[in-house]
Amino acid sequence: MALEPSDVTALESERAAIKAEHMHPPEQRPATTGRGIHHTALISGDVRRTVEFYQDLLGFPLTEMFSNRDYAGSTHFFFDVGNGNAIAFFDLPGLDLGPYAEVLGGLHHCAVSVHPDRWQQIRGRMDAAGVEYVVESTVSIYFCDPDGARLELIADPLGEMYGDRVV
Repeated sequence: MALEPSDVTALESERAAIKAEHMHPPEQRPATTGRGIHHTALISGDVRRTVEFYQDLLGFPLTEMFSNRDYAGSTHFFFDVGNGNAIAFFDLPGLDLGPYAEVLGGLHHCAVSVHPDRWQQIRGRMDAAGVEYVVESTVSIYFCDPDGARLELIADPLGEMYGDRVV
């Protein structure tokens, strides 16, 4: 259900007010308390399939794999996405979690910055593997992993989006 134009105008006005109140010029922003994203954790329906997709297709090396302390029989495993950041997964055997779903408070997509040359190489491997994707703004590839989680590979440098600084 699409919003009415008057609703869109009201939302844009509200967002502008929030931005004016809370977003400060770079020289006036306090230093962040964070050091970076340690890892984003997703659910894997099949460990081998996930490893083959993230390492072999996307080029993110598997860096660690150990038992999940919170659920017997479950594995916690990590892939290097650069600059000390990781995407991690849990498999949860025996639980019927159903298919991936976008829900309020859930993951919309995870965007990973890759060098433009690598972006083209990965796109070629995706073509060869028959992975469906959408290219947006000539620098972003949107696609889903084997479990349905939406991903974006963006050829813009970290901290930029479509030529604008975002951090």
